[in-house]
Amino acid sequence: MTHGSTTGEARPLQIRTRLAARVLRHDRAYGLSTLFFGDGELRVPLVAAPPDSGVIVIIDARDVALALSRPMDVSITNRLPGTIAEIEPLDLPYVRVALDLGQTRLDALVTSESVERLALEPGLRAWAMIKTVAIADVAAEGSPLPTPRRWPAAGSGD
Repeated sequence: MTHGSTTGEARPLQIRTRLAARVLRHDRAYGLSTLFFGDGELRVPLVAAPPDSGVIVIIDARDVALALSRPMDVSITNRLPGTIAEIEPLDLPYVRVALDLGQTRLDALVTSESVERLALEPGLRAWAMIKTVAIADVAAEGSPLPTPRRWPAAGSGD
């Protein structure tokens, strides 16, 4: 792995994460849908698919920010905890950080300065933050869908 050239203009990178998800509900008052994927929920702009149908969500790594503590008092709705699994230096200033969310590996594209400033390293716990308005690539999908964990009914003893 190399850091790449420090001369010239940085090239835009196309690093994306593809997630299979299930539509849980729509909130038409806000123009948003809630999707369930293997490691949690995502709020996205309203999708045309009905509840309980499958969709594929594409998340561009440029739209994923990282935080070392639980993000509070921020406008970013989608905040997912995970562990840094891999750090890959690319052409400067870019670094791909793979965050293990459990069943899902989510890529974030950050700068080498951010990696140094935050002392990012594999094994470190971090939060991925994805702006709702950045998730615009959602398409219908018919493959097996993740199933949300249901809460036990009251009095069931579970």
